[in-house]
Parts: sequence; structure tokens; C-alpha cells
Amino acid sequence: MRSKLLLSIATTVAASSAFAADTECGSVTIADMNWKSASFIANLDKFILENGYGCDVELVPGDTVAAITSMVEKGEPDIAPELWTNSAKDVIDKAVSEKKLSIASASLSDGGEEGFWVPEYMVKKYPEVATIEGVIKHADKFPHPESDSKSGFFGCPAGWSCQISNQNLFKAMNLADAGFEFVDPGSAAGLDGSLSRAYERQEPWFGYYWAPTALLGKYKMVKVDFGKTDVEEFTTCTTQENCLDPKVTMYPPSPVFTVTTSEFENRAPGAFSYLKQRSFKNDNMSSLLAWMEENQADGQYGAEYFMFNNEAVWSKWVDAETKAKLIKALDSL
Repeated sequence: MRSKLLLSIATTVAASSAFAADTECGSVTIADMNWKSASFIANLDKFILENGYGCDVELVPGDTVAAITSMVEKGEPDIAPELWTNSAKDVIDKAVSEKKLSIASASLSDGGEEGFWVPEYMVKKYPEVATIEGVIKHADKFPHPESDSKSGFFGCPAGWSCQISNQNLFKAMNLADAGFEFVDPGSAAGLDGSLSRAYERQEPWFGYYWAPTALLGKYKMVKVDFGKTDVEEFTTCTTQENCLDPKVTMYPPSPVFTVTTSEFENRAPGAFSYLKQRSFKNDNMSSLLAWMEENQADGQYGAEYFMFNNEAVWSKWVDAETKAKLIKALDSL
């Protein structure tokens, strides 16, 4: 009887130890991407994983291409909270099939919207610029920021995956022949600043942007119509650096996922379960980003604001025990 009892205790302890090891979160790295919505989600995940699941979280700088490459080749960072996957679909699909990466959720449930945009007041004055043919026809109405003798197209900063698609579409549309030069704004702040300055002064602007964003919520912009959307062309050529003969295509809606290493999913199933539930609609995200901009809030401040003011939303992403831990953490701030 005593031996059976000891065996039962040993079995229970072993099972408990195995469960503890399986759910041990430990040290976690999260890619803090260099745009506002991604930085907000990264900081939100940091707060919830640390206070709700006992993880030791470090935010690490990253952009789409670098983060995916590092996750596949080095197994870190553990989490990329907001990956716009159109430009890296093949790489992600292959890594998922090889069990190197796991897709947790659609971080933006509506998907992301990308395109080339002009201000609404420009379309009211020159209706044709709602199409790419009209933009080319009125190229002289979009002066380069450094020279009125040239036209300017504001593209993605270097290092962003969208710069590849920007440059391929720039080539496909023969924008250089129309007098345009590709303007690298240098950073997200540089791109935002160029659009904000133009809009506040009611000046021309033509360039790449995406939604959900605070600026497209704040300013009325019109997405330029390219005439067609060719998903295969976009996937196989537009988004590829070695695309030799790009064709014109609209940006298809971009699936935006939270991606983790498969090792993280296996190591921390509780934390992974939260990531599977955490998702935002574009209008809600745009409203939050507008608040962050108005209050000059960084990702951390935005995450804390969200947690304090949206319990009904985030409490659906976690269980009751984790919710109680998060409320206690908020009370301590």
C-alpha cells in the first residue's frame, strides 16, 4: 500500500513538473517594429505576457524582412506581433511547413490596406489624379521636395519590405519617364512628416501609405487607382528584389499576422493561447493610433492607456486567473 502511495505521489509530481516545464514562459523576445501600430502591439504583448504569464520580456528593434529572416535562421525573436505578410508569404509558408514558425492570429482582423495616395483636396481640384494615368498627366503638380523642376514620389524608407514593391511599381508605371524621382523619407517619422506638412499647408503630395494608421484617420486621402489587381504578379514579382519586368498591379489586401517561432508555441502554450485570441479591427486601431498621436504617446504609454480603458476587449483574450493578475498589475501602475 505504501509503495502504491509513493508511486502515486511520484507520478503526480512528475506530471506536475512536466506541466510546469511545458508552460514555462521564461525569457521572451518580441520584435518592436518601427511603425506605431506594431510598436503598440509589441508593448501590449510585453505587458500582458509579463504580468499575466510571468514571462521575462525584452523588446528588440526589427523590421519585416530582418525579423522573419532572424526567426527562421536563428529562432529569435520569439514573437513578431504585426507582420504584413504579402511581401514574405513564400518564406513564411515554407517556415510554417518546416515547423520553424507558427501563425498565432490575424493581428489586424480586417487585413492591411496598402497603396499610393493623394490628398482628397487634390482630387477635388484635379479629378483625374484619382488614377495613375491622371497622376502621370499632372506630374508637374507634384513637385519634388528639393527641386521644383522635378516631381516627387514619397516611398517606403530603406529597410522596409514595402520599398521593394514601391520601387518595382515605380518602374512598372514608368514614373521616372514622367519626371518623378523616388524620395526615400529615411524613416517612418520622415514619411509621416512629409504627408502631415503637405496636408496642413494644402500642398500636393503623392506617395505610399497604409491603413490602419492615425494619419489616414486624421487626413482625407484618396487611394490612386491602378486599374487592376493581379495577386500572382504581386506575389511572384512585385514584392521580389529580383523582379526584372514588373507589371502594374494594385496592392491586394495584406494578411497581417502575429507570428511566433514554433519553439515558443511549444514552450509557452498559455502565452501562445493569448496571442491566438488577440486581434484588432482596423477602425479601432486607427482610433487608438489617433489618440497616441494627439497625446504624443509611445508604444508603452499607448499599451497602458488601452489596458486601462478597454477591459471589456482584452479580458476576452485571457482566462479569469490571468485577467485578475493583469488587473492587479494595472492597480500598481
